[in-house]
Amino acid sequence: MRPELGGLEPAPSVADPSAEWLEADGLGGFASGTVAAGRRRRYHGVLIPALTPPTGRSALVAGFDVWVEDDGEPTSLSVQRYSPDVTTGPSAPLTHFAVDPWPTWTYRLPSGTEIEQELFLPRDHSAVVLRWRVVGPARPLVLAGRPHLPGRDVHALHHRTPAFRFAADIAPGRVRWKPYPDVPAVLAAHNGSYRHEPTWYSAFQLDEERARGFDAVEDAGAPGIIRWQLRSDAVLVLGAEGLAGGDVATGAAEEVATRLRRRERLLRGRAATRFERAADRYVVRRASGRTIVAGYPWFTDWGRDTFIAMRGLCLATGRWEVARQILLQWAGAVSEGMLPNRFVDQGDAPEFNSVDASLWYAVVVGEFLAGGGPARRRLAARDRRQLEEAVEAILDGYQRGTRFGIRADTDGLLAAGQPGVQLTWMDAKVGDWVVTPRIGKPVEVQALWINALATRSADNPRWRLAIDRARASFGARFWNPAAASLFDVVDVDGVPDRNDASVRPNQVLAVGGLPEALLSGDRAAAVVTRIERELLTPLGLRTLAPSAPGYRSRYEGGPVERDGGYHQGTVWPWLLGPFVEAWLRVNGSTTVTREQARVRFLAPLLAHLDEAGLGHVSEIADGDSPHTPRGCPFQAWSVGEALRLERLLSPTPTLRRRPAAAR
Repeated sequence: MRPELGGLEPAPSVADPSAEWLEADGLGGFASGTVAAGRRRRYHGVLIPALTPPTGRSALVAGFDVWVEDDGEPTSLSVQRYSPDVTTGPSAPLTHFAVDPWPTWTYRLPSGTEIEQELFLPRDHSAVVLRWRVVGPARPLVLAGRPHLPGRDVHALHHRTPAFRFAADIAPGRVRWKPYPDVPAVLAAHNGSYRHEPTWYSAFQLDEERARGFDAVEDAGAPGIIRWQLRSDAVLVLGAEGLAGGDVATGAAEEVATRLRRRERLLRGRAATRFERAADRYVVRRASGRTIVAGYPWFTDWGRDTFIAMRGLCLATGRWEVARQILLQWAGAVSEGMLPNRFVDQGDAPEFNSVDASLWYAVVVGEFLAGGGPARRRLAARDRRQLEEAVEAILDGYQRGTRFGIRADTDGLLAAGQPGVQLTWMDAKVGDWVVTPRIGKPVEVQALWINALATRSADNPRWRLAIDRARASFGARFWNPAAASLFDVVDVDGVPDRNDASVRPNQVLAVGGLPEALLSGDRAAAVVTRIERELLTPLGLRTLAPSAPGYRSRYEGGPVERDGGYHQGTVWPWLLGPFVEAWLRVNGSTTVTREQARVRFLAPLLAHLDEAGLGHVSEIADGDSPHTPRGCPFQAWSVGEALRLERLLSPTPTLRRRPAAAR
């Protein structure tokens, strides 16, 4: 074990050069790239701060050309990809890479001398710290780096233009570049020397963008070169001027880097496991509170993702104060019984296209209020009242009826949907085509509805009656005896008794993953058996059985092809948490069964931490073997459910406390 990790086992050296690393600043900004395959996404870069935390990300510094001069002979340490399919560097082989406590590369020069490079983002700073050092006895080497500046929105691409300003404000130990008036200036503090030498780097080829059917070539301006004598450590601190912590780069580079490095070691050393280490990347600041970034590199904070993820990221790990801030942040956003599926940014209209986000919120509030922790015990009366009133407003809005046909029907079940709108978590849409509309009464929505009602039924008898009616209807209407499983949707398109018998994973939430199960005994066991036989993979549950019409075995191609298969067989790791909980409920949660589950279900997720998004769990994977990871490589609810699963399968699991009425 390494002392600076506080007992956290470091990840092994990674051989896959295309595997991706992530650093996040706690404000919504991040840095990301590949181990040794150059930039492959428009989202790869070393300084990508959030201008309006946690949104408004801008790619200020995409990367570097870095080389070492030994007796005048240059040796490249960086890899670049240029169109068409040209790779340059490195001429020094990468001998070791570690992702913990932060990305660190070791290169071997032709002379045998090794150079170590490290990069980290300090928490709550719109900045990045880089350091290079000679491993072993010092030699008279010169290190040189030329930063690439795109100065663009993170979702865009940058191309050569006369509007780019190469001008630099130069002072001893620091440089300031501001290529465009509408993006923050880049501040650079260094302990080397700067030479202004403007040039364009053209036709960077971004292979992942090309594979996903998007434009994949861009240019970057390169204002100059920083050189260091490697008799001591070479240090570079880059910051975004005017943003939180970005001005740290105005200090002396070595002093700033040493202080931030020491602080980061302490912060990261608090994580007990690699899943906990990953969890820290998703909890970020928003205004005076906290929120959860749904995933990196392209998601921000979304309602459904936030509430599913925070059960593992916050509640399972005892981050009660963070949970309190997040729940209160959303409590005031209820409108007609609904929470928006994303926060509203300035100039944007709220998106209320989710039937389940509000229900997940109610479930999490119930778990928070029933759980432990000093923050919950010290919860101010006004805060408790605000949370309870938010849940009451959700239940009342759904009971009376709200947008998109969401309403409690006469049978007590929750109906939802209208043509052209995607309301459930299976929300892929291409133009006007809703791939999985699921209009009617989706199975997981009923499980969430009944669990949401349970959170308030102890204090409001009205909801106890609603639970009884909904439960009775669920048992009578959702069981499919021909398949020994549950229908995915009943009353499809609002037509009474028209049922969808597709074998999908949504039914798992009727058995596991929520405080109150809707099935028990033989029916629960049959559902788990069916899911295990047809949907279970090492990385999660398929979204459709392989035998079903429309099954997609691979998530690949352009946007239309990918979105068309998003929930048509694609594997989702977050569903593994509810499945394993359901599996334990029908097989018994004993020391023996938990150990079996650790080997069968958790071990593949642990192995996955060393592929794709290093130290994290991917958003999705292919339905067919070898279940290649796809989509967002760093996904909050995938990590959150893995954390919840890790706690559930521990030798002394933390038992879930159900709401009082449910008990």
